[in-house]
Amino acid sequence: MNSSSVDSLRSAVVETSERGLLSASKWAAEMLAGIKTTLRIPAMKSVAKDPSPQGPPIRPNSPPPPPPEPHFMTPSSSPTDLLSPAQLKEGPKQQSMHSSERAGMVERAATRATILDVPVSQEEKDAYAVARRFFDSKEFDRVVFTLVRHKTAQSRFLSYYSQYLAAEKQALNAFYKRDNTRQRPPVPLNLSLLKLLDAVGTTEDPFLLFLKGLLFHRVQRRAEALECLIQSVNLYPWNWSAWLQLSACLEDQEEYVGIAKHLPAHVVTRIFGIRYMVELHSPGDAELRSVDELLRLFPGSLYLMTQKALVYYHQRDFEAAEKTYDEIRQRDPYRIDDIDVFSNILYVMQKRTKLSKLAHEFLAFDKDRPEVCCLVGNHYSLRAEHEKAVKYFRRAVQLDRTFLSAWTLMGHEFIEMKNSQAAVDAYRRAVEVNKKDYRGWYGLGQAYELLNMHNYALHYYQRGAALRPYDVRMWQAMGMCYQDLSKPREAISCFKRALLGSDARETSLNLKIAGLHDQLEERAEAAAYHRRCVELCTAASRPVSEFAKSCMYVARYHMLWGGGDIRIAREYLERVAGTNTEDSSVALEYLRKLRTGSH
Repeated sequence: MNSSSVDSLRSAVVETSERGLLSASKWAAEMLAGIKTTLRIPAMKSVAKDPSPQGPPIRPNSPPPPPPEPHFMTPSSSPTDLLSPAQLKEGPKQQSMHSSERAGMVERAATRATILDVPVSQEEKDAYAVARRFFDSKEFDRVVFTLVRHKTAQSRFLSYYSQYLAAEKQALNAFYKRDNTRQRPPVPLNLSLLKLLDAVGTTEDPFLLFLKGLLFHRVQRRAEALECLIQSVNLYPWNWSAWLQLSACLEDQEEYVGIAKHLPAHVVTRIFGIRYMVELHSPGDAELRSVDELLRLFPGSLYLMTQKALVYYHQRDFEAAEKTYDEIRQRDPYRIDDIDVFSNILYVMQKRTKLSKLAHEFLAFDKDRPEVCCLVGNHYSLRAEHEKAVKYFRRAVQLDRTFLSAWTLMGHEFIEMKNSQAAVDAYRRAVEVNKKDYRGWYGLGQAYELLNMHNYALHYYQRGAALRPYDVRMWQAMGMCYQDLSKPREAISCFKRALLGSDARETSLNLKIAGLHDQLEERAEAAAYHRRCVELCTAASRPVSEFAKSCMYVARYHMLWGGGDIRIAREYLERVAGTNTEDSSVALEYLRKLRTGSH
């Protein structure tokens, strides 16, 4: 980051706002406010040194370009050259070129990134100002009518974007009319998207490329959407809306790695990488280090602090996540973004009083935000008032049908209420919103397991395990399904896989595996897992009563089933015989047999 980058970010706040991309403008403004003072103040001074003698400073047409990286694909490449469908998984191949050719490519990219096609004539500027006010009032048809004669890229973007939003609103209304009917499609059907794509046509404007990527994604043409969005973020990295749309297009981590070499050498790329791993619920120590490094550049960024809290949350370090959220609230007590995740943390930690206080505070701030509805729903859920919790989760999805947390939390409540059919519906909606989130798949597995439909449950657990390959719960649930389907071999494989990610002191999985081996009459394997349980319990100084049955199984194996190690049998029997457990009398009997040699 340097003063030029700060100026670019400051300009991005205005550029995105003028195009109606309010969430991108809000994000850019928060990031600007979070930059450390030593970077921001010199940039402010440089602006103040050159005031206009005839009035206030005139906003430049576009921000300076970010420093380009030579080996990235540049906007001078055609869309088909940039990324083909076959490259999505394996990633792009580096193209070798002469240094002068590479330098020319970088220069062309920088030149193109500098130019934004904005209104020049006073007539178009006035028309755009009027259209922008209509946009703020959500009068999208009036925006289109006002800008019909104006053809600069900025005017075209606002016009096409308004058409898109108006058509989406109509499609959403039709979608809700068919709610709870067999005719309801999985997503709202917008029949005007292809016309809009034709109208946008070929373009090199970064905002029109973003819109084109959004339209391609809505019509299920993912490869073309990725191409447009990658070009857009290379030309204008500070448009956060383009990055969010790029995230929606990607299917998994492997695909993200495949396109990473096409992304710009820019600070936003690092921020996006952290956010995407959080979205996949798979952030690791690398993401934690990366966010700490970024916080040295943006020490006041509440967005980055929230990402840090989310990393802790997904690593199940709830105390660190709570501490980070407390610091965020201390800096800005009115920030609502991601407050639902904070309520999840307090719910898991069983902090009822703190969650109750938080719910009452935010209900007073804004009761019509889905995040607040989820917060209140968690409050009621922790109090075991499941009907009230469902009411608030349902309110959240009425406010935003794509709010994933509300669908999954509603499904959890229905599971608690033993309403499996309603839970299935809620989890299906969650999967429709985001197929990359394992919680919807796992929830569907739980719901079908309650219905004793183990083959269905197994299918959904497998989908969840594909997204979370190191999650113990997925493999344990699959093992239970195989066990109920009388498939002990497959169950053993799943429980062994679960052991890889479990606590080193875990004994229940070892006992399950031992029981399945015994069921298959594989005594040696069963005895090995029982002995492992004994060793773990002994190391943890647990009472003998907790592992007496394992001791007895190992002793029987060596006395009766061919193990042959009488020393271990005697040692384990003596442990049990000296206790008041129900097996102590049997252990004494076996010890007498060992002394008389009649075993």
